[in-house]
Amino acid sequence: MSDQTIVFTKDAPAPVGPYSQAVKTPFAIYCSGQIPLTPEGTLLEGTIAEKTKLCCQNLEAVLKAAGSSIPKVVKTTIFISDMGIFGEMNTEYEKWFSHKPARSCVAVKTLPKNVDVEIECIALP
Repeated sequence: MSDQTIVFTKDAPAPVGPYSQAVKTPFAIYCSGQIPLTPEGTLLEGTIAEKTKLCCQNLEAVLKAAGSSIPKVVKTTIFISDMGIFGEMNTEYEKWFSHKPARSCVAVKTLPKNVDVEIECIALP
C-alpha cells in the first residue's frame, strides 16, 4: 500500500525474521519489539536496567528513522521473562517514557533469543 512505509535504520538491530523494524502510516508508527541486542547483533549481558535501556535506545533509533521520537509514543507493550524483574525494568523504563504513554506489561514464558525483556511501541509521526 502506498500509505505505508517500511522503516529501517542501521542504528538498531536488523530484524531477525520476516518483519520490519517499523511501519509508518499517515497516522501512526508501529514499532516491532526491540530486545537488548546491539545494532551490530550482539546480545547485551548485564542488568535488567541495562537491557531495558538498550531496548529503549533501539526504539529511539527506529522512531528517529521514521521521523518521530520517544515523546510521541502513545502506547508501549513490554514483555518480561519474570514479574520479579518488573521493578528494575520499570525504574529504567520511566526514565525514557516520563510522559506516561498507555502501556501493557506481561510476563511470558520465552522471548526471542531467550532475552529477559522486549519492548514495542506505537507513536505519532
